[in-house]
Amino acid sequence: MTRLDPTWLNAQYNNRARFTDHALVFERWGRASAATREGMSRRLDVAYGPGLNETLDVFPAIKANAPVLVFIHGGWWRSLDKLQHSFIAPSFVEAGAMVVVPNYTLCPIATVESIVLQMVRALAWTYRHAALYGGDPRRIVVAGHSAGGHLASMMLSCLWPSVAKDLPPQLVRAALSISGVFDLEPLRHTPYLQTDLHLTSAAVRKLSPVHFPAPKGPLFTVVGAQESEEHQRQNGLLREAWGAKAVPVCQAVPGVDHFNILHELVDPHAGLHALALELLGLSAARI
Repeated sequence: MTRLDPTWLNAQYNNRARFTDHALVFERWGRASAATREGMSRRLDVAYGPGLNETLDVFPAIKANAPVLVFIHGGWWRSLDKLQHSFIAPSFVEAGAMVVVPNYTLCPIATVESIVLQMVRALAWTYRHAALYGGDPRRIVVAGHSAGGHLASMMLSCLWPSVAKDLPPQLVRAALSISGVFDLEPLRHTPYLQTDLHLTSAAVRKLSPVHFPAPKGPLFTVVGAQESEEHQRQNGLLREAWGAKAVPVCQAVPGVDHFNILHELVDPHAGLHALALELLGLSAARI
């Protein structure tokens, strides 16, 4: 079976069809996120730009000069919302971090390229304002799930001084991609996605991190062991393209799929949580 066969690609990338309990997982995220917003110190719907959905939620650090975790949600750039992902914050704030969860305009209203630029604006805002919420702007780590994993790798690769003169070259110190995609060419041939993404060959080249030089900061890539063959392949692409120095961790997490892998991220006893803490400089543990 060719890797560009549309029927095969639909089966590989349609995670909601592959994992039929996703609605229950989304409900769990929603309940946990509502409880987080009710019970934690937070600043909601802070504008990071003037555009549609250019807002973010901030969960301040308990103590000053804390590392900053920016979490970018997934949904193939066309669904979901930061509102469903507040549950990311509690265990990381408790561990000593500040947490930021940005929103972005969804496809097809937006393009993937415009979403990347929105995340650039969100990270620039975070750098300029982190100290107000107890964060250290020199210690920003970006994590993302699925499409958010792609966006996290894009932020690690950004040439920040070209965005604005006040931004440092390594604004993002490290990144964690969870079930991310790094070569968008297969998505251009996936009807399930292309109907909203409208990717062109030029956009694929511009937006696929496999075509970029290796960044200075490390990227950890993880995928659920129960995910599709394509997601497993995508998880390893940047290790192949950038090398083991830039991608020192490239792993499959046992026993989880495309959605419940996020439960491992927020579980203080899970190996994936330990990986995120390591990038934040809060732990040296690894899976």
